[in-house]
Amino acid sequence: MLMLAPLVAVVALFGLVIPVSRGAQHQVTVGGVGILKYDPEFVNANPGDTVLFTFKQKNHTVTQSSLNSPCSPLANGFDSGFVPVADNQTDNFVSAQFTVQDTNPVWVYCRQANHCQQGMVFAINPGNKFDQFKNTAVGASNATTSGSVSVVTVTATVTVSGSAQTTTYTSAASATASGTSTSTSIAAAHTVTVGANGALTFEPSNLTAQVGEQITFQFTTKNHTATQSSFADPCAPLSQTSTIGQVGFDSGFMPVMANATAFPSFTITVNDTAPIWVYCKQTNPKSHCESGMVFAVNAPATGNTFSAFFQNAVGSTGAASGSSASASASTTNAVTVSTGTVTAVPKPTSNAATSPRGTGALLALSAVALAQALL
Repeated sequence: MLMLAPLVAVVALFGLVIPVSRGAQHQVTVGGVGILKYDPEFVNANPGDTVLFTFKQKNHTVTQSSLNSPCSPLANGFDSGFVPVADNQTDNFVSAQFTVQDTNPVWVYCRQANHCQQGMVFAINPGNKFDQFKNTAVGASNATTSGSVSVVTVTATVTVSGSAQTTTYTSAASATASGTSTSTSIAAAHTVTVGANGALTFEPSNLTAQVGEQITFQFTTKNHTATQSSFADPCAPLSQTSTIGQVGFDSGFMPVMANATAFPSFTITVNDTAPIWVYCKQTNPKSHCESGMVFAVNAPATGNTFSAFFQNAVGSTGAASGSSASASASTTNAVTVSTGTVTAVPKPTSNAATSPRGTGALLALSAVALAQALL
C-alpha cells in the first residue's frame, strides 16, 4: 500500500459575500480515535461568522444534507470529501472553514459508511430542530440515492502516515435501474491498471461486468484518478453534469512515487449492467482525459460505444472545467452551480486537489506534498 505524504493543508469553504467585518470563529472537531461525532454537535452563528472543522483520526467528511434527509447529500451542497487521518497523527490536522451567509439552518453529516446512522451529524443554526435532525439520521436505513437511480458501492484504501485507511460509500451510477441496490455476492473480480508504464491509459480500457462483480483500479505510476463521468461529457465529473442529482464515484488523486513497491487501489461493485463511464481528471501538464485516458464498463456495441466515448473525450475542449485541480500553481478551475461557484485552488507545491460541490459557497482544497513532484 502506498505511503502518502502527510497533508499539511487547509480546506476552505468561503462564502460568496465577503463580510465587512470579521465575525466570530466557531471551532468544531470532526471525529477522533473511537469518536463518531462532531464536537460540538451544533453552533448558533451570525452572518459573517466562520465555522472551522478540524479533522481528527479515522476518515470522515463534512457533507451538507437536509433536515428531512440527514444521511443523503444535498443537491449542489458542499462536501469536503474524505479526509483520512492516521491514529498516530498528533498535529498538522486538515481543517475546513465555512463562512456563514445568513441565519438559515445548515445541516451536515459524515458520509463514511454508516457514521451518519450512528448519529454523526452537525448543524448550524438548527433552532429547536436538531434533535429531530439527529433522530431522523439514527433511524435512517442505507441512505444516499433512491428511486430511479442505481448505486455503486465503492471501497478505497490508502496508507496515511503508515496507517491504512479504508473508505466505503455509495454513489449514483446510472438512471436505468428501478431502485437502490447493493450487491451482496461477488461473481468475479476485474483489475484495471491505471497509468501502466507511465502511459495515459486504463488497461483494459473497456470491459464487460455482471451485477455483483467488482472492478479494482490499481494505480501504478504518477498521479491519476478514476472519476465517473457521462457519455455526453467524458471529461467532467458526473456530479457536475447530471440533471437528476447523480453523485458519481471519484477515487481522488492517487500519487505514486517513482520507486514505489506497493500501490493504492480503488474498488467499485457493479449493481446493474448500465454503462459506467470513467476518466482521469488530472490536467497537469495536460488534460489526461483529452489525451484519451478514459475507461468504460458495459459500453454498448452500437450507438454510444466506447470508441464514440473515446472520441468525445479526445475531441473535447474545456469540457472538464471543474473536473480537475492539478499541481500547477496557475490552474484555477471553476464551475457554476445554482447559487454559487465551486473552485478548486491548489497551492504552488501541491500534487493535486479535488473539486467538490458547493451551494452559496466556494470550496478550495489545497495540499502541500512533502515528496517530490510526481508529474
